[in-house]
Amino acid sequence: MAYKNFTVDTDSDGIALVTWDMPDKSMNVFTEEVMDEFDAIIDQVVADAAIKGAVVTSGKKDSFSGGADLTMLKRMFEVMQQEKARDPEKAVRTLFDAAGRMSWLWRKLETCGKPWVSAINGTCMGGAFELSLACHARVAADSDAVKMALPEVKVGIFPGAGGTQRVPRLTDTQAALQMLTTGQTLTPAKALKMGLITAIAPEKKLIETAKKFIKDGLEPVQPWDKKGFRLPGGPVYSAAGANLWPPASAILRRETYGNYPAAAAILKCAYEGLLVPFDTALRIEQRWFANVLQTTEAAMMVRSLFVSLQELNKGARRPADVKPTKFKKIGVLGAGFMGAGIAYVTAKAGIPVVLMDRDMEAAEKGKAHSANLMDGLIKKGRATEEDKEKLLALITPAMDYVELDDADLVIEAVFEDSEIKKGVTEKAEAVLKSSAIFASNTSTIPITGLAKNSKRPKNFIGIHFFSPVDKMMLVEIIMGKRTGDKALAVAMDYVRAIRKTPIVVNDTRGFYVNRCVLRYMGEAFNMVVEGIPPAMIENTAKMAGMPVGPLALTDETAIDLAQKIMKQTIRDLGEKAVDLRHLELINTMVDTHGRFGRKNGKGFYDYPAKPAKKHLWPELKTLYPQQDPDKIDVEELKQRFLVTIALEAARVMEEGIVVDPREADVGSILAFGFAPYTGGALSYIDGMGAAKFLELAKRMQKKYGKQYKAPKLLVEMAQKGETFYQRFDPYGTAAAKKAA
Repeated sequence: MAYKNFTVDTDSDGIALVTWDMPDKSMNVFTEEVMDEFDAIIDQVVADAAIKGAVVTSGKKDSFSGGADLTMLKRMFEVMQQEKARDPEKAVRTLFDAAGRMSWLWRKLETCGKPWVSAINGTCMGGAFELSLACHARVAADSDAVKMALPEVKVGIFPGAGGTQRVPRLTDTQAALQMLTTGQTLTPAKALKMGLITAIAPEKKLIETAKKFIKDGLEPVQPWDKKGFRLPGGPVYSAAGANLWPPASAILRRETYGNYPAAAAILKCAYEGLLVPFDTALRIEQRWFANVLQTTEAAMMVRSLFVSLQELNKGARRPADVKPTKFKKIGVLGAGFMGAGIAYVTAKAGIPVVLMDRDMEAAEKGKAHSANLMDGLIKKGRATEEDKEKLLALITPAMDYVELDDADLVIEAVFEDSEIKKGVTEKAEAVLKSSAIFASNTSTIPITGLAKNSKRPKNFIGIHFFSPVDKMMLVEIIMGKRTGDKALAVAMDYVRAIRKTPIVVNDTRGFYVNRCVLRYMGEAFNMVVEGIPPAMIENTAKMAGMPVGPLALTDETAIDLAQKIMKQTIRDLGEKAVDLRHLELINTMVDTHGRFGRKNGKGFYDYPAKPAKKHLWPELKTLYPQQDPDKIDVEELKQRFLVTIALEAARVMEEGIVVDPREADVGSILAFGFAPYTGGALSYIDGMGAAKFLELAKRMQKKYGKQYKAPKLLVEMAQKGETFYQRFDPYGTAAAKKAA
């Protein structure tokens, strides 16, 4: 029998090799068609008396499967919403059936009466790992390319194809819960130690090893289907269970503040499922999975952190008519912390880079940053000395601009000073080839103004990295008024080559991310001035879903930098452009107390020598009269942080600074960690509904000030019942419907 996505070859020993190799895709993913074919293959294996068992593997190099196809998940949510409007009960039934499709398919496999072995040759994620767990044995290749995980919780859902039931039946419960609630990625060695795989084999002997299990008489029955099966971590109702489940619930609450329904559902699934027979447990999991799929958090997180993120990473905003660029050399001007970081990620992508500074000593120091980063990876076992030498060989320190003559792209990362940037731009352009693109890594200065220093403004663009460059996954690509499509395409090709996510932003002061971040910090300054206890400010921000409190974030970016930005803004736009209460607070911190932030060990926090931990500066609460904490509405504090950022994101959309809601959402999460459970700054509004959000903003404006005034765009959206994804329509669905 012929299949589109699989081949089935039976050898002389009666072992079927099922090879998954989807045409026209770089990675195997689950689609409806794939599951239909796999269902038929199980039937074929069972029906053919000559087949003793089957090995399932992938035909893709270094990749087994990435899990579910994003379009399938997207379609599931769309169908649910359409059905819900017509027949809510039918919609839930349809969703329940869809949620169990893969789960019962894997159950069919493990109870079919013939042994199955999974031969994992590379990345094995989500439903693919659940398929492997349903096999009677699992063999992983001894390769760095093999990574296994059930990462669904990171996008707002959970492993709903048996993952919450098989993992705690194969390994101890505590390790299982940690893996499931964090989406932890496992190496072959870690998975073997946990008991989640059966063996590790040399890459060239992977299939041979997998087949040997069947030849040696592998029993086609799972441990949990045998009489007398005992849980590796002990029964739920036992001394061990009593010591595990209450703390597990408390730890989850501490880590998530109850913001992630999927994480909480994992605990409930595992707890309830481990009390009953396996088939009943799968039914419990199916019900919880269908329940989570109906939450706003799941819909928004799947859309932003799964669908949109993948679309942006594939270049959704890249001009289609410009040929892709293969980079032969990149130039980086400025070997300071940012420039050195840019050189590192460029070399790590295998691209030769010239790292320039005013003298060779400074340039060599910048290269040493890469050596230090590689040393850190070597210590963690994530790189070798050979890897380090290869990377360093790609970085050429320099002080002579002639070294840039054949560069495809030059990125300027010098001080935030217009005159200094003007000088390096002119010197670089004097030697660059005519087709080269020049980019500035400025974080505050508008690109259109900087492009006036260029003889080729069409080839001038902003590529704004975030610190530290090696860790931050987002890059803002800033379009000046005269930036051309080629410059945009080259910038996007570069950002994708270094494996970061690009978002395209039109030119404005602060661009997109910094405008939102400054609102976050600004609201914290308001609270300090109001006398909200500093600990409440930081804690409620984290409770709202932010990874770092706003005062700690200000320390990281430097308080004296905030002072410089405010003073520069006043010089450029006048005193009305800043809140003078904020300036007074910052001046007091910097000028009166010499507190510049983490960099001098004194900011809103004190930074004692290790191993002591940072703590809020005790005198901070003496700067303003303090309110009684018991009379402060914690929920309102949480909303203040989220609403002020979301309003700024809406203003940015209204002004046309960002034109695609996917970029606004993904950018807000990747750049500064805007409450991921909301799906991003715009999805926070969409999830609540524009009318309800507008009502909330009006209440806050009346109570706290003009920073909560909603833009006209939101008022209009509320009147029309629109969402940002309808209004700005990144997929062109409205135009398509109109044309049809």
